[in-house]
Amino acid sequence: MSKTNKDILIRLQNVWKTYTMGANKVHALRNMNFEAKRGEFVAIMGPSGSGKSTMVNLVGCLDIPTKGEIFLKHQNIAHLSESKLAQIRGQTIGFIFQQFNLIPTISALENVMLPMTFQNMVRSEREKRAAKLLDLVGLGDRLHHRPTELSGGQQQRVAIARSLSNDPELILADEPTGNLDSKTGVNVMSFLEKLNREQGKTIVMVTHDEKLSHIAERVAHLMDGQIINETRPTAKERRQSFLHSGLAPKESSISKKS
Repeated sequence: MSKTNKDILIRLQNVWKTYTMGANKVHALRNMNFEAKRGEFVAIMGPSGSGKSTMVNLVGCLDIPTKGEIFLKHQNIAHLSESKLAQIRGQTIGFIFQQFNLIPTISALENVMLPMTFQNMVRSEREKRAAKLLDLVGLGDRLHHRPTELSGGQQQRVAIARSLSNDPELILADEPTGNLDSKTGVNVMSFLEKLNREQGKTIVMVTHDEKLSHIAERVAHLMDGQIINETRPTAKERRQSFLHSGLAPKESSISKKS
C-alpha cells in the first residue's frame, strides 16, 4: 500500500444509494467515488436534490449503500450492523449539524459529555473533558446553561465542542453556518479552519456558499447524485475567501492548501 493510500481516511467506491418509492426507484447517488485524506479540509457543494444529504449520511456512517463499498480507515463498513456502525461513528467521527441537535433539557456540559458516555468513559473524566472543550470554544462560563438559555452562535459552539468530545479524526459539518447570522458564522468557520490547521482534523463540510467553500483545500461539486467535478481553490481565491468571511488569512495555511 502506498503512502498516499495510507493517508486516506474515508473512501466511497462505486457507491449507489437507491430508494424505492412505490413502483419507482430513485437513485440518490449514482456510482459515487469520493475520498478524503487525513488532515484535509474538503467542501461539498451542490443544488437541492443533488445528493448532498445522502452523501453526508454515508460519509458519516449513518447509512449503508445499496451497492458499492465504503472504507473508513481501510475497514470496509458498507455491510456492518447498525450497532457496529454506531461504535465506529462514536470513535472516529464528530458531527456538526445546521440544526445544532442539542438536547434542550440538559446543560451544555451534559450535552458535550453525552457522546463520551457511549465510550464507557468514567463520569469524572467526562466532566473534565467536556468543561475543557467548552472553555476551548469560549463557553467556560456557560457550562450549566441549557440550550434555550444560549444564543444560536453559542449553541453551535456547544455542538462543536460535542463533536470533539471523543477526539474524532473526522469532523463532518453539514451547513454549520446555515442558521447563524454572518458574524457568528464567521466565528464558526474560523474555529473549523483552526481545528484543521492546528490540530490536523479532517473536515468534510457541506455548504451552499461558494466563497466559504474556498476556505477548503478541495471542493467537490455534486449534481444528480454524482460528483461532476472537483476544484482546488488557488492561493488568491483562498485569501479572498478569508477576507469575504472576515477571517484573518493564515499564510502558512493558505500555502499548505494551494
